[in-house]
Amino acid sequence: MTFRFPFCILLVALTVGIGTALPAAAADTFACVAPETLNKQIDPAAQLEELSCFFKKWDGQEVLHFNVSITNISDQPQRYRVNIFLDNGKAVGGLIPRKTSQGLVEPGQSAGFTYPVKGMTAKPDQVDLLIKTMAP
Repeated sequence: MTFRFPFCILLVALTVGIGTALPAAAADTFACVAPETLNKQIDPAAQLEELSCFFKKWDGQEVLHFNVSITNISDQPQRYRVNIFLDNGKAVGGLIPRKTSQGLVEPGQSAGFTYPVKGMTAKPDQVDLLIKTMAP
């Protein structure tokens, strides 16, 4: 009997320790728009791996964020320009990778970025997504 009690304490301590060491759950993501209202123009050197949305506090307000992940399917390192245009006239975008000090996206590798949309507190009805390669 005396052996089981310390074992139970050890088991509970390990369970609590492991539970707190696990990463926090990701934000609740959802499809940004219905597939028929997503207009995509994607460069042949890129493959869209993820386009998802979530709401998160940014600049003091719960706003829409776009997760964009791209895989380089060319045979050369690439840098991509991402533009996202919304039906209400708002637009966001940037470069992947954002900075080239760590290099470009190598063939077969994926990279991504999260774009917040200032003042956008609801899902859009339509999205235009453009992904282009940049000259190295």
